[in-house]
Amino acid sequence: MKNLFTPVIAAGLILFFFTERVNAQLTALPDGGNRRASVSEQVGLTDITIHYNRPHVNKRDGHIWGELIPVGFVDQGFGTSKAAPWRAGANENTTIEFSTDVKVEGQPLPAGRYGFSIAYDPNECILIFSKNSTSWGSFYYDPSEDALRVKVKPITTDNSVEWLKYEFVDEASSSAVVELEWEKLVIPFKIEVDVVSNQIASFRRELRSNKGFTWESWDQAATYCVQNKTNLDEALKWTDNAVGPNFGGSQSYQAWRTKAIVLDSLGRTNEADEIMKKALPYGGEFDVYMYATDLVNRKKTKEAFDLFKMNYDKHPDDLISNMGMASGYSALGDLKKALTFAEKALPQAQGKANKDAVAKAIKDLQDGKDMNLD
Repeated sequence: MKNLFTPVIAAGLILFFFTERVNAQLTALPDGGNRRASVSEQVGLTDITIHYNRPHVNKRDGHIWGELIPVGFVDQGFGTSKAAPWRAGANENTTIEFSTDVKVEGQPLPAGRYGFSIAYDPNECILIFSKNSTSWGSFYYDPSEDALRVKVKPITTDNSVEWLKYEFVDEASSSAVVELEWEKLVIPFKIEVDVVSNQIASFRRELRSNKGFTWESWDQAATYCVQNKTNLDEALKWTDNAVGPNFGGSQSYQAWRTKAIVLDSLGRTNEADEIMKKALPYGGEFDVYMYATDLVNRKKTKEAFDLFKMNYDKHPDDLISNMGMASGYSALGDLKKALTFAEKALPQAQGKANKDAVAKAIKDLQDGKDMNLD
């Protein structure tokens, strides 16, 4: 029988299997016993993620900084770079990613993914954020690809860190400090975000999605603008959608109230008062009480009293209506009638805080003082 595997064919098969074996690399630990790691944190609405490899000191105490990690830019003897910084980790390129624009050490950096490297110096390190985030290590570092360079002072410590790590510290609502920690050195850098601008941008995106099909979403966005005194003209348009016929808020006290607050914040107080006339029929007893209290604070005592009286007529003889009448009469200067209603409210108060508040009002009125004054 003829042998089908001739020497030529057999050689071809050997080459094929050899090639397949070389290309089919198995998953293995990183070279040098280093560890792959990542750390993520959200600052405001900004996601910050660092991917890196962790080298360890491995009994090289005192020989890391300035020796294993050289000072400045050096020729590593491989790749195209003849003046490369340290890769800020081991093995692969260390990368840092920002989901929004940020500031690093006060300098602007657009959203994106960057290769991160450091030119170490015991007095002042140069941190480099490169548009090239895919090359291996820093062997192909090209300064023309720098997106940002900043300088920071390294900090020596007594505590030794065996495995290099990145940590987020000194976190606040709009900032955090990232620390590279290894052996007895810390290299910190501060990242800041524009929380309000990012939040407004997020609202704009989400209000165009299915989340924009309810009045509550438009109301939430407008309320945020008022609370942060920003974007008020657009907020007013958002309130128009909230109270409009399409999203279900046309009979919502809260939606109309928010529109009034936006108008008032824009200095359009008369329009705000007219909007509140539309809101009040949809308000509950407590809603009306709170708005009337606001009118008292604005010295619109007659309008406030009329609302307190409306509440009392609808909900006679309960804590809110009695305290409303007490507040209304007190604002008008009739402290005797105010005291009558405050005394009626005392046995209706539940809980220490409510009882103390009513008792204070009674004491003020007995002393001949307006209970509405702090």
